[in-house]
Amino acid sequence: MSGMPAKRPPSDRDGRFARPDASMSLLTNVMDHSLDEGYAEAARARGAVGSSRMPTSTRGRLVLALGLALVTVVVTISAVNANEAAPTLAKERDALAQRVTDETAAADKLQRQVEALRTQVEQAQQRALKSAGGDGALADLAGSVGTGALHGPGLKLLVDDAAGTDDSSAVNPRTTDGFGGGRLHDRDLQLIVNGLWQARAEAVSINGQRLTALSAIRAAGDAILVDNRPLVPPYTVLAIGDSKQLSSDFQSGPGGQYLKVLQTSYGIKYTVTAQRSLDLPAAVGFTLRLAQPDTASPSAPPGPSPTGASTP
Repeated sequence: MSGMPAKRPPSDRDGRFARPDASMSLLTNVMDHSLDEGYAEAARARGAVGSSRMPTSTRGRLVLALGLALVTVVVTISAVNANEAAPTLAKERDALAQRVTDETAAADKLQRQVEALRTQVEQAQQRALKSAGGDGALADLAGSVGTGALHGPGLKLLVDDAAGTDDSSAVNPRTTDGFGGGRLHDRDLQLIVNGLWQARAEAVSINGQRLTALSAIRAAGDAILVDNRPLVPPYTVLAIGDSKQLSSDFQSGPGGQYLKVLQTSYGIKYTVTAQRSLDLPAAVGFTLRLAQPDTASPSAPPGPSPTGASTP
């Protein structure tokens, strides 16, 4: 019917569809208004914030310059103090090393005095006992307990650290149980000495330090102490006894087997040689603690009868 108006779509009443492609308004808005404008606006906002952080006044610039100058002064002073402290630490380290050297020399001097006095005491004892015929027994006893020097055949054992262990970064570091490693430790020397005693050694010394029943082998850092005397490698261990039998028993016993393990696994160096003649010094600082002189007077032997007395 031509006289009737055309029927509009329902959505046209509220005026939402002003364009033929109004149903594609979202896509049209995206195409007409690019996102570049949003990015540009965000960039302008950041620039405004950033510019607001920079001081624009003369006072702000002065404060910033003073802060930078203060930081520079602090860094410079720290560097100067560090450079000045380095020579001081080096001097203190050298002074400590010199003090250790001086104290060691003083201890060596005192040890020589002790040995000289010990020799005088031994000579006085021998003179006092010579008339009674007990000087030989006293000398044997002193040699057995370590208070007297000994001479005779025996065994010489030279033990040294593995190659490349002179610096602090030693190869083959120690295990948690204290065994192994490129350096010889106090426990290693303990096992070696016990192996010599087990092989029936009569007397043992390490680097000239005589061992007794009261001797102790300990560690102080990387150093090994024998009766509180520091020793340095290589370690020369002397043992008096039957040279052939002592060498055989030691190398086949626990001490020799342990040395072989150290050599094979960690590079410890050692040599064992039989010696026809060895001289072991007397122990220094050995104190007799439990023995005491016998004050009981022995019964007097019967002597001649007094003058004028009759003999039964």
